Amino acid sequence: MGAESMERIGLRRKPKQERSIQRLDLILAAAAKIIAQKGVSAMRMTELAVAAKVPIGSVYQYFPEKAAIVKALFDQHASAIQAKTAAMFSDVQSLEQALDLVCVTIDWYYESYRDDPVYLGVWMGTETDQDLLQLNIEHSGRVAGIFHDAVRRLAPDLCDEEMFARTYLFSHLIGAVIQLAAVSEETIARRMLGEWKRVIRASLFAAAAPSAAYGSGAGITTYSQTTS
Repeated sequence: MGAESMERIGLRRKPKQERSIQRLDLILAAAAKIIAQKGVSAMRMTELAVAAKVPIGSVYQYFPEKAAIVKALFDQHASAIQAKTAAMFSDVQSLEQALDLVCVTIDWYYESYRDDPVYLGVWMGTETDQDLLQLNIEHSGRVAGIFHDAVRRLAPDLCDEEMFARTYLFSHLIGAVIQLAAVSEETIARRMLGEWKRVIRASLFAAAAPSAAYGSGAGITTYSQTTS
């Protein structure tokens, strides 16, 4: 767990030595295993200490309550998604390719997390827990920044406040769509994802119609006709 993650989740005490960081990781790994088996609500701090093979005091040393552990697990998943997204968009060459990558990201997101009971259990908490909701909003903002940076490099004239608001909105909605798809029957989930990708292709760079040929030679109408 990095320093930024520790700051976001508000640990009671921040580990500084390598041994302490490893102990923190052991606690989170044990928590993930328990949640996968029993769900978030069934996890108990004493059970967690036994599973992590650490004193119960060590658990409370970092996490004042179970909600803090759930926040830490959410942040782990969010950081992995951000790193994957950043790697995918690091060398994008055109707006058309950017749209393709958004659709690829959606498929990767769904395939990676649809059967992950830990992620689903933690993620559902964003609907009722205000701290988790705030972390999720911040996560959407960081992913939106990755999208927006790619657009700025490809078509700087498009990078106004409206475009940032749009990338922010789409970033957050991607997560919501994946969440719905992950708890839906496979056939309807695939159809929902297909519909969502068509919306993205038709709308994300809609204002770029006159100049959408950056690196691709195609207009925005071509995007709306393409499906993944």
